[in-house]
Amino acid sequence: MILLHDIPAQHAELRADILAAVARVLDTSQFILGPEVAALEREFAAYCQAGHGIGVNSGTSALHLALLAAGIGPGDEVITVPYTFFATVAAIEYTGATAVFVDIDPRTFNIDPSLIESRITSKTRAILLVHLYGQPADLDAILDIARRRNLLVIEDAAQAHGAEYKGRRVGAIGDIGCFSFYPTKNLGAAGEAGMVVTNDPEYAHKIRLLRNWGEEQKYRPVMKGYNYRLPAIQAAILRVKLRKLEEWTEARRAVAREYDRLLDGSDFVLPRVLPDIRHVYHLYAVRIPDRDRVQAELHAAGIQTAVHYPAPIHLLPAYADPRYKPGDLPVSEECARTTLCIPMHPYLRREEIERVAMAMTSVFAGSPVTP
Repeated sequence: MILLHDIPAQHAELRADILAAVARVLDTSQFILGPEVAALEREFAAYCQAGHGIGVNSGTSALHLALLAAGIGPGDEVITVPYTFFATVAAIEYTGATAVFVDIDPRTFNIDPSLIESRITSKTRAILLVHLYGQPADLDAILDIARRRNLLVIEDAAQAHGAEYKGRRVGAIGDIGCFSFYPTKNLGAAGEAGMVVTNDPEYAHKIRLLRNWGEEQKYRPVMKGYNYRLPAIQAAILRVKLRKLEEWTEARRAVAREYDRLLDGSDFVLPRVLPDIRHVYHLYAVRIPDRDRVQAELHAAGIQTAVHYPAPIHLLPAYADPRYKPGDLPVSEECARTTLCIPMHPYLRREEIERVAMAMTSVFAGSPVTP
């Protein structure tokens, strides 16, 4: 089977360094926060060209605390997209605020800036954009709207570690950036973990308090907070992997270039990279008519794929909202019906890339594919 992600290969490459990092934590017995977390915060913030990094226990927690630190709460509205993992919207709802959906650009899967202003009301406080699949959203256009309308910009960069917009790393371009270190991410922990980055010291201070019960001194909370702390073992593992992130990113980009070349001229809609963008290809997402049949035949041929996401959030029963009905956000709905993610990781061999491309072309043409 050609894997969508190959975490075992990653861990095999780094096994000795990872075990040494875990042993270092075991030897100190500082399992919660402590020097490993502080070191990762400094190193990852520097990587993102940000002034501050705050480690937390998941990407969802990062989003939740970013919104809280920005003062978002009941009665507020936050503009975001329906074509994303539902944690983006869940974090808004955790604060008591309301998500307001804007459709996406079909070229990039990211929020369409031309549609944002029509959705702004007197209750709008922030734009929570998503850098989906590893490509940055159109930050200049979004920031222009936000500054003119006095709105905050929070970046959901869970899939965009190291992605760049006009030479700047995402996460530190808006007011607050949020990252996930879920194991399958470009930079993944051995479990759940996340990070908030910002250049604003006040936001950083508040998020540090909120992630650790609101305590400035032990048993002396200055606000009601949460147990969102990053475990030291995860931080130690992430520090090892961070040193490889640029190498892995360039390997992903090389895989994407090969897919682009091999699938050029096919009937698939390939990823479109905008100018002055560094796409880091967390996923290589193509749009395919008759997506489900193609996926089933690729699986039978020994090629693992995935659908991200089979329904936009406004059509999920758990997030049903009377303000939205089928057809209201047509690009997101069409992408949910047609998008397929094919194998993308730094360890793909040339022959595997060629096999995936050949299989996709054959399946779509109706030709038989052998495993």
